Amino acid sequence: MTLAERFINYTTFDTQSSEDSNTIPSTEKQLVFARYLKEELEQEGFADVEMDDKGYIYATLQANTKKEIPTIGFISHYDTSPDASGKDVKARIISNYDGTDIVLSEGMVTKVETFPELLRHIGEDLIVTDGTTLLGADDKAGIAEIVSAMCYLRDHKEIAHGDIRVAFNPDEEIGMGAHHFNVEQFGCEWAYTIDGGDLGELEYENFNAASAKVTIKGVSVHTGYAKGKMVNASRLACEFNGMIPENEVPETTEGYQGFYHLLSIDSRTEEAKMSYIIRDHDRSRFCERKRFMEDCAAKMNEKYGEGTVGIELNDQYYNMKEKIDPNMHVIDMVLHAMQECNVTPKVMPIRGGTDGAQLSFRGLPCPNIFAGGVNFHGPHEFVSIQVMEKAMEVIIKICELAAHYND
Repeated sequence: MTLAERFINYTTFDTQSSEDSNTIPSTEKQLVFARYLKEELEQEGFADVEMDDKGYIYATLQANTKKEIPTIGFISHYDTSPDASGKDVKARIISNYDGTDIVLSEGMVTKVETFPELLRHIGEDLIVTDGTTLLGADDKAGIAEIVSAMCYLRDHKEIAHGDIRVAFNPDEEIGMGAHHFNVEQFGCEWAYTIDGGDLGELEYENFNAASAKVTIKGVSVHTGYAKGKMVNASRLACEFNGMIPENEVPETTEGYQGFYHLLSIDSRTEEAKMSYIIRDHDRSRFCERKRFMEDCAAKMNEKYGEGTVGIELNDQYYNMKEKIDPNMHVIDMVLHAMQECNVTPKVMPIRGGTDGAQLSFRGLPCPNIFAGGVNFHGPHEFVSIQVMEKAMEVIIKICELAAHYND
């Protein structure tokens, strides 16, 4: 089975996760694919293949040398985003892409003007959707690349390597992927998530992240008799949000710039509830942002009375750079592997988070490497077969280089 065939087969499984679920994994249909994947790993000859009751899969490609080599790992998630349907994905290959607009289906066109990143892939073979679903390269491309790389190493015993662990998990798209990952059972000195975007992307910096839940208590009175009595929580919600700097929101920031993002407002005169996320790469600036939100609430209470505005802050994850910096050999090995595979590295901060960030803070240094997908979470998602093949090459080369880590 080719790498492309393996990936397209994976896309036929609907593995969409759900933010509205209290189960683990969040959807039963994820387990359908997990069972299939476990069976595939067994058939391909992996050792120690296990799947727990939460859908986390672990397996080993056993060492082919007696040399003492660090055990390293590769991780990808198999759920797809709740943002777009993952049911009945109809993937097709556009051979030798010519740089023009791609008609996915009647009325659904991926236009070069809107998606200029297509021009980086002229002459390559692109896998696209029919315009009714996402594709699922995020992150089934990563799974296909890991499995195919391990099969290649299995069949090419001239490439010495140590024990290599692989793991595939549910619910990454809803921020729960690493929560039940068994780091001890995985048993690696370091690992890589294969969950990045286009060719060469390497990420080991991500946002520090927190959520903020703001509750505003109002007083509802008939509008005809409201003077001096009514406290309109909806209006106060607008006032509170007006305190947020307008140039520090997602739509005005990029790169290392942090932000405040208003996710939702549920309001009426008597009560308003606002949900925010707070993001910044710098830990001290991140803490300042949280204090700023608390200060906004305090100012509102000073103006309208104590207890009018309540705020609950919860940290979500931190910048993995704190844990990667003392272990830069993990990054150096990827850079060396990319160089050997003629891939130009694109080291960039993630304007978001990854499972690897949480795992890094649990003792498993875990940066993120490109898997090839572009335009995630929607019907214009695509992946280049040639980029997937390069990702597979980089994985193989990392395993080869790790065999010389103690030399």
